[in-house]
Amino acid sequence: MTQTQNRILDELGRLFTNAAGAAQGVRTEVETLIRAQAERLVADMDLVGREEFEAVRAMAQLAREENEALKTRIEALEVAVAAKKAKPAKSSTGGGTDTGI
Repeated sequence: MTQTQNRILDELGRLFTNAAGAAQGVRTEVETLIRAQAERLVADMDLVGREEFEAVRAMAQLAREENEALKTRIEALEVAVAAKKAKPAKSSTGGGTDTGI
């Protein structure tokens, strides 16, 4: 009877081993199909690559920095113009040299 049980256990062992191998094969096949479908989906979405993204990001950062520099420069010029306009107004009201004739 021991021999019969061993044969049954051996057969069950082989069955489980074959089932595990088949499950691994199915898993690999499903992963391959999902990966292919994901790649197809990404290609259809017309997404940009990492290098392209980084290049545009660097350009945007440079543009922001240039805008900030120009903004600061414009503010300084506006202050200078306002100061220039304010000086003549003060000097024309303070003196009595205008005869008005």
